[in-house]
Amino acid sequence: MSTPAPTGRRERKKQATRAALREAALRLAIRDGIENLTVERIADEADIALRTFFNYYSSKEEAVVATVSSAAEALIAEFRARPRTESVLRAFREAVLVILNESDAANRDYLAVIRLIQRSPSLVPQQLAVLAAQEKALAEAIASRVGDAGPVYPAVCAAALLSALRVVVNQWLDADRVLSAADLGRQVDLAITELAAGLDRS
Repeated sequence: MSTPAPTGRRERKKQATRAALREAALRLAIRDGIENLTVERIADEADIALRTFFNYYSSKEEAVVATVSSAAEALIAEFRARPRTESVLRAFREAVLVILNESDAANRDYLAVIRLIQRSPSLVPQQLAVLAAQEKALAEAIASRVGDAGPVYPAVCAAALLSALRVVVNQWLDADRVLSAADLGRQVDLAITELAAGLDRS
């Protein structure tokens, strides 16, 4: 796995500010509901100037869904870092497992945002934008991994993999079970096994 380049002090400060706003937005949205959330309250909760908020997010919806966006970026980065000897499906599986095992708190925040989205229609457009960006980024990463496969395979593969992951997460939410990274990992395995076996059945 490649080692990421070290970040400078300015970049670390920007990352910390972005995370503080993201966490404040989620905390307030869970506590008070998205309809009662304002960008002013998010900035105040994060102890950050209101004008600074708009350097990072364009709306309260974007700030709340930023946890999903952050998780998506981490997953793509981990996929890109997987050894080229791994197949596409194997690399995606391993990337998901790495992300799952990195932080229980991050996993809880991710699921909390998905629950918020399910009951807050105003968050759906922002979620769709994140999903579209993630699917495009994964398709580009797959194309880079497999070489000259044409435009269809990377796009179809990315859509299928991310759809399988969403199915697993939604099933967990529907079952209302406590998240276990190990159990969720097994469900990801099952979903990817289905994709590897092929979907055309009589």
